[in-house]
Amino acid sequence: MADQTQPWAERTVEVPPQPGVVPPQRDAFQRGVAAVGQPRPSRTPRTEQFPTVEHGDWAAEPAPRRPMSWHLAQARKGGELSAAGALFAFVCWGIWAISGRGNLVAPLLTFVLSLLTAVGLFALARLLGRLILERQFGRVRRSARGAHLVTALFLVGVGVAYLQQTEWVVSAWNWVTGN
Repeated sequence: MADQTQPWAERTVEVPPQPGVVPPQRDAFQRGVAAVGQPRPSRTPRTEQFPTVEHGDWAAEPAPRRPMSWHLAQARKGGELSAAGALFAFVCWGIWAISGRGNLVAPLLTFVLSLLTAVGLFALARLLGRLILERQFGRVRRSARGAHLVTALFLVGVGVAYLQQTEWVVSAWNWVTGN
C-alpha cells in the first residue's frame, strides 16, 4: 500500500517484473513525444564549493579611461541632426530679426543665448544617457545621436517660436490654413 503521508501525485504502485515478458518498445526518437522510461542523466549533488567573495571584490574595476579624442569622436556622431536644427533656427531667427527693422544687437544676443541653451541641453542629454544607459542598464553607447536629436528638436522649436513672433509670417500662415 502506498504511503499516506505522500501527496497523491507522488504515490506510485510497484508492479513486480514478470520473467519472460518484454514490454513493447517504442522508436528511440519521435518528434513531439517524451522519452518515458529512458534513463536520465545522473543528478548528483554538487560537491565543490562556490568561490568566496571578499568585501573588496564587490567593487568592479572601473573601465579604462579613454582619451578625450575618443569622447569627441563619439559626440560628433549624429551631429548632422544638431546642425540641421541650428540651421533651421538661424534661418527663422534671420526672418524674425530682419522683420524687426531695428538694431540687431538684441536679436543677436537672443540667438546666442538660444544656442548656449541648446549646448547645455546637449550636455544634459549626454549626462542622462551616461547615468541611465551606461550605469543602470550596462549598455555601451556608440554615438550621441539621441542627444543630438533632442538638441535638434529644441532648436526647431526655437525657430518656430521666432516665426510666431513675426507678424507677416503669422498672417501668411493664417491665410494658408484659412483661420
